[in-house]
Amino acid sequence: MRISRTRLTPIAAAAAAVLAAALAGVGLPTDPATAAAGCRIDYVPNQWPGGFTATVRVSPGDTAVTAWTVTWTWGGDQRITNGWSAQVSQSGAAVTARNAAWNGSVPAGGSTEFGIQGTVGANPAAPTGFALNGVPCNGAPPPTTPAPSTPPPSETPPPSTPPPTTPPPTTPPPTTPPPAGCATAVLCDGFEGQAGPAPSGDWTVVHPDCSGTGSAAIDTNTAHGGTRSVRINGTAGYCNHVFVRANRDLGALGPVRYARLWVRHTTALPASHVTFLAMADAADGNRDLRMGGQNGALQWNRASDDATLPEQSPAGVALSLPLATGRWSCLEFMVDGSQGHLRTWVDGAAVTGLTVDGTPTHDVDGQWLNRTWRPKLTDLRLGWESYGEGSDTLWFDDVAVGSSRIGC
Repeated sequence: MRISRTRLTPIAAAAAAVLAAALAGVGLPTDPATAAAGCRIDYVPNQWPGGFTATVRVSPGDTAVTAWTVTWTWGGDQRITNGWSAQVSQSGAAVTARNAAWNGSVPAGGSTEFGIQGTVGANPAAPTGFALNGVPCNGAPPPTTPAPSTPPPSETPPPSTPPPTTPPPTTPPPTTPPPAGCATAVLCDGFEGQAGPAPSGDWTVVHPDCSGTGSAAIDTNTAHGGTRSVRINGTAGYCNHVFVRANRDLGALGPVRYARLWVRHTTALPASHVTFLAMADAADGNRDLRMGGQNGALQWNRASDDATLPEQSPAGVALSLPLATGRWSCLEFMVDGSQGHLRTWVDGAAVTGLTVDGTPTHDVDGQWLNRTWRPKLTDLRLGWESYGEGSDTLWFDDVAVGSSRIGC
């Protein structure tokens, strides 16, 4: 990733912020719960005659927040009946959503999401006036949609739930966030439909190269959301590779692919190279693009030439970060096959060392860009590969893949 030579130092950035605030005639925020001027609220609806759900993404901009309150005004006759991942209330046309106990802290440049469900009459006009902690934000309103048709008179009241093809999410326990972003994802699976002890249906257990002691199972004791996850018992040694492969056709996504998954693991990433996510690249002899770890930090690896991102120098490794143990982490990535770009986020924050921007940068993507890279990814596999050292037990949950960013 190219590091700009004109990037402001922290002192210069602070001075610029003071000057900008003075020119705008407003004071600088002093409360960490106050939103930055660059905040953004994105509202993505899923509507049907008589009802709707919506995912709302909260992005505070350049300043982290430790608590947030989102407000907006309905442009139509919507009424909220349910919400998750936030405390949502409505008074007339005004809506207020306050963070849940687990998602109040959002880092600078990061984001979090919550959802709502409600009813709508003849006027589904878009909401307006989005604000975060009292600061107006450039929220993205929903696209214009035609007014729902009036159902014919009937003695039986119309159902309050959407058609079976777009079911509303169920309300999760107050402290557990539900899978987010399913409305825009080709694949979005929290493994709640898995009935047996072994992954099946949309997932197949595969053992690349040879089958050893590595194994995959459905776990009903540890989950990020709901009651189920996939557990990978990863053991050291080349022949112990094990993965669960998504059976959905992901090759039709187009050149840009976004993915989001929650992962929890037991043992710190080792010094040796390991992999826990792989995707076949049809433009690279079907060799894998792999995500895993080396030198104790997250890395990407290209199987065809063993190029790594970041470069495995001390400075390069320092631009990545370890994968936390003993808790769930949200991993997101974007691969743009038309431009040869790659971006990675951990818990909503971009990782400098895991970014390819097309311009070689020493310690980051200089090695990666030693040749033209235009990937065409065709699948998704989650599991464990060790090339000599490294055993781990991992869990994967709430996995989503789509053509736009899904969020944590």
